Parts: sequence; C-alpha cells; structure tokens
Amino acid sequence: MCVYFFWGSTYVAIRFAIETMPPFWMAGIRFLIAGSALYLFRRWRGDRAPAGREWASAALLGAMLLVCGNGAVVWAEQYVPSGITSLLIATTPLWLTIISSLLTRKLPGFGSLAAVLLGFGGILLLINPWQQDGSIHLPGALAINTSAMLWAVAPLIARRLPRSSSPLLETSMEMLAGGAGLTILATLNGDWARVDLAAISLRSLGGMAYLIIFGSLVGFSAYSFLLTAAPPPVVATYAYVNPMVAIAVGALLAGEVITPRVLAAAIVIVSSVVLINLGEHKKTQVVPDPAEIEQAGRAE
Repeated sequence: MCVYFFWGSTYVAIRFAIETMPPFWMAGIRFLIAGSALYLFRRWRGDRAPAGREWASAALLGAMLLVCGNGAVVWAEQYVPSGITSLLIATTPLWLTIISSLLTRKLPGFGSLAAVLLGFGGILLLINPWQQDGSIHLPGALAINTSAMLWAVAPLIARRLPRSSSPLLETSMEMLAGGAGLTILATLNGDWARVDLAAISLRSLGGMAYLIIFGSLVGFSAYSFLLTAAPPPVVATYAYVNPMVAIAVGALLAGEVITPRVLAAAIVIVSSVVLINLGEHKKTQVVPDPAEIEQAGRAE
C-alpha cells in the first residue's frame, strides 16, 4: 500500500511544490536532504564507506535518473497535469523493450511488440498531437517521454558499473549526486534569483516535505522490503497501479480534469505495461534491483 499510494501521489506533490518554488531548485534541495538523511542512516547501520569508483557510478546514475530524468519531470509539470505526467512515465517498460532490442539487435517477441505498439498508440491518444487547442503541452510531454527513456536506459548501464553492496546506501549516493547536479542546474537556470522565501506557500512546503519523507524515504524503503518479502509479479504491479493513483489524487486534490480521452488513454497505456510485465516475468522471473530504478526519482 505504501508503494502504491505514496509513489502514485508524488506527482501531485511535485505540482504543489513547484507552485511557489523554482523546479530545479526544489528538486535539488529535496534530493540533497533525502540523500543526506538516508546516507547517514545507512552508515549508522553499519554500511561501509563507499569507494571512489562507487561514487563515480552513483554520480553517473544520479545524473541520468535525477538531473535529467527527474529534472525533466519537474520542469514539465509546470505545464502538464500530474496525472498525465504519471501516465507518460508509466511507459518506461515500453522504452526498455525497445532499447533492449536495439542493443541486442533482436526483435522482441510478437506479444511484446504488440504491447509496445499498443502503448504508443495510447501515448498518441493521450497527447493527440493533431489537436490545435493546446490541451497538452507538447514540449512538456516530450520532456516526460525523454525522462521515461532515461529511466529505461539507466538499469542497463548500471549492470556494468561498480556497485555498493548496500542498495539503500547506493540509492542515497545517487540522490546526493543528483541533488548536487540539480542544484548546479538551478544555478545555471537562474532559479536562485527567483527564490522568494516569503512567497513560498504552505502547500508548496507540504508538497516538498511529502516528497522527501513519503516519496523518497518511506516509499522507497517499502519497495526495497517488498523485493525480499513478496513475489515478483506482486511487486511489479506498482508500475501500473501508480498512474491510476496519480490520476485520482490529481483530480481530488488539484482539480485536474479526467476527460474520456485521458481515461481511454490510461486504459490503453496501463494495459500495454501489464502485458509487457507479464511477458518479462514469464521469461526471467526477475525484478530490477531497487538501486537501478531510484524512483526517489519517481518517488518520484
């Protein structure tokens, strides 16, 4: 329940946080705080100090997942509703299937290929690029899809990198590296000049606190526990439950409109992800290592 609700509700928390905070500045501070807390906790619990090469790996993954991946999401949510953002991020398994096929130079099976085509049909239905009323911010949608692609590529790269023996310590390192990178990006983007501490609303502060505590710390820790306590097919269900939670929470708390087109696209996209996940479980029965996903990024 923690993974379903907390991760699914982080998208509306991002929307609230960036209402009165510059997006990159907010994300940088968020991951520096969450990463520092988790790092100190894991070191207190006895995890060994990371080697330099492990920090280098964490910096690369933090740059991909958080600076570029989460950075794209927080920027895009200035223009794209949180529920639609969650649906576009849910396409990560589709991109993973495509990228894996390109790397192995092997076409996916018929079922996976049909699921990918179904999923991208859902994206077109959701974005509706032929529509002229500007209902979906196309640059924002493109940024979110780029984020989904990066989250698909990162686990493939992570397998070839030196890793910490503690997944949670590694996650904290990625958050620290990503938070530092986002803070630099905020500086280059001029976010610091736009920070008005007196103008930051309680709703924005609440959104940021929610992201730090429930998105990054509680939600991700619950996910790590599930990996050892629940069957892989059960754990994988978060990938298609989160968008439904995000859409519902966005409608209830942020007044986001659920149109018939958005609902139809949600059904199509989530169905395609379910089909891909089922196919992958039959082939490998393996769930990705939590340090390869960081959803702090999606925890988001």
